[in-house]
Amino acid sequence: MATKSSSAAAAGGKRKAFGKHNEDGRTKAVKTTSGKKHIKAEAEDNESSDESSDAEFHTGETTTSTPNESGNGSNETKSGTSSREAHAKQKQLAQERKNAKPLADEVHRTKKLWEKLRRKSHVPKEERQQLVEELFTIITGRIKDFVLKHDAVRAVQTAVKYATPVQRRQIAKELQGTYAQLAESRYAKFLIGKLLVQNDKEIRDIIVPEFYGKVRKLINHAEGSWILDDVYRGVATKEQKANLLREWYGPEFALFRQPKGTEVTGDLSKILADEPSKRTTAMKYLFDMANGLIQKKMTGFTMLHDALLQYFLNLNPESEEFKEFFETIKEDETGDLLKNMAFTKSGARLVCLLLAHGTAKDRKQLLKAYKDTYQLMSGDNHAHAIILAAYDLLDDTVLTSKTIFSEILGKNEEKDAEHVIFLANDLNARTTVLYLFEGMSKALFPASHATDLEILKEIHEIRTKTSKKDAEVRRKELVTAMSPQLLAAIASSPADLVATSFGCQFVTDVLLSATGDKKTALEAIASTAGGDPNAEAPKDAYQALPPHISTTIHGGRMFKTLIAGGRFDKATGSIQKVDPPLNFADLLYPVIKDHIVQWATGPSSWTVLAMLEASDFSSKKELLKTLKSNKKALIKAATEAPASKKEEMEEKPKAKKGKNASAPKGNQGSKLLLEKLDA
Repeated sequence: MATKSSSAAAAGGKRKAFGKHNEDGRTKAVKTTSGKKHIKAEAEDNESSDESSDAEFHTGETTTSTPNESGNGSNETKSGTSSREAHAKQKQLAQERKNAKPLADEVHRTKKLWEKLRRKSHVPKEERQQLVEELFTIITGRIKDFVLKHDAVRAVQTAVKYATPVQRRQIAKELQGTYAQLAESRYAKFLIGKLLVQNDKEIRDIIVPEFYGKVRKLINHAEGSWILDDVYRGVATKEQKANLLREWYGPEFALFRQPKGTEVTGDLSKILADEPSKRTTAMKYLFDMANGLIQKKMTGFTMLHDALLQYFLNLNPESEEFKEFFETIKEDETGDLLKNMAFTKSGARLVCLLLAHGTAKDRKQLLKAYKDTYQLMSGDNHAHAIILAAYDLLDDTVLTSKTIFSEILGKNEEKDAEHVIFLANDLNARTTVLYLFEGMSKALFPASHATDLEILKEIHEIRTKTSKKDAEVRRKELVTAMSPQLLAAIASSPADLVATSFGCQFVTDVLLSATGDKKTALEAIASTAGGDPNAEAPKDAYQALPPHISTTIHGGRMFKTLIAGGRFDKATGSIQKVDPPLNFADLLYPVIKDHIVQWATGPSSWTVLAMLEASDFSSKKELLKTLKSNKKALIKAATEAPASKKEEMEEKPKAKKGKNASAPKGNQGSKLLLEKLDA
């Protein structure tokens, strides 16, 4: 053995033999050069086995067995059983263990039914109803046992999907008392969503109260947190939301509920106004709970954003708590917290308030988190308000134009027009451009955007203490920075922009209020009026022609405003013209000259009237002459309803006496044109 040891030591890095010997002369499985395992046959005697072993040890070679040694060429175990038989036996044992589990047969049957039901297009309606009925006979009374099994819970979800309202309520009642447990399950949590997505008030009132008292536990759970937040955000009533949010203010709010019949509020300021002594403990508990989620990078919850807003609104801007909170938000290195907050109502408002209270350095740092996100934010229901706040708060307008304008207007000249068309027509995105031109007008901020106006009023009050630059100077600088790209987009894609009502409003605002050379853009808009207003597509055409711009209300309104050269001011009762003047009438008239009679007698007759009233229109005499020679057409249009309206009147039953009965007939614009001719 000493010789063997010295030889092994001398071999150094040589590999050792894989075969290992037992006392009875058998070897364990050895790994062949092909990667397969074989069983070495029993040696005829111990002496020959030892010799081969010594040879392997010294040379490092691997001993293999040929297929012929095993008789039929298949692998064998020590007991002489083939690997295939051993695998079959293992599979059988696994199946026996599975069958020994509770409800094994029922689970197996539900899985078979689920396999059929999930292929909706392959199962006729009548057969599906039968399968659902059979599924309910199996799971009724035992749903709690099924929902915690990862494979069986899918069958229950399918049952909920195809169930009747009564059957769904039956399932919801049977699961009472387990919803908090289900929310923590990796698979069963989806069943809660299936039950709530049907918008059944009875089911909602069964499920939501089961989360009371468990908010702190669930919001920190990897699975339960998302279900809790989904319930809070999309399903819970105002009162239920208040009950869930109150649990962020201390354990006593989780243990004790408000008496029935009393108003429940989640507004922390109201709670502290009634009980000032709870301020210290409630604020500390709220901050610790929120900060715990922030540190764990669990920042996407609407409930968290609501809680953070409540905390911020009850801070004194001069206090240490305020500074600590501000630093907590800024210390989020990845920016995930700020990005997530931008897309919720409370989160967006909180970011706007942080921008308003912060210094110039703070604002720059906060907005840095939104790099490469501004375009997405511009079209969001809530996030666009942060862009509006940035316009009103950042004194460095060069920074604003570089960080925000470059993203929302586009960096690629070829695609700039696409970005602008989106901005012009999207209900939210349009505010991020037109706010600088129209301000807080009702035309730009309808009732659906009332929250935007509230936030803007709030930050305007705060910025008097935190911003130095005059608001009007800031606005003009931003308009100057934005104008070149907007005018270029109008010049390159006029037809796409004037095709919609929002697009026409966008074009009007930009051409009236933008700075720089507008001639190319004005000519492009005038070119969209070309062609015969009454033209029809050929009978063999693939699709109908789009309506001519003169036949649209928004198109006529746009042309009328541009010809007037400004907007009507109610205070002075006159048109406030822009400087330099647009002189749009002189650009439009050559384009529509050949079809001016159709314009004068059609829906856009007001456009022709605006030309006659424009002081800077150079072809007024020529236009009057053309109209006088076609006076009969004007009289007919002024006294008779258009053919399209006649058909509508014939199809509709006779209107009752009232406003509609006394409504004037004929084209009112044509009537006023006749008055101009007779004057």
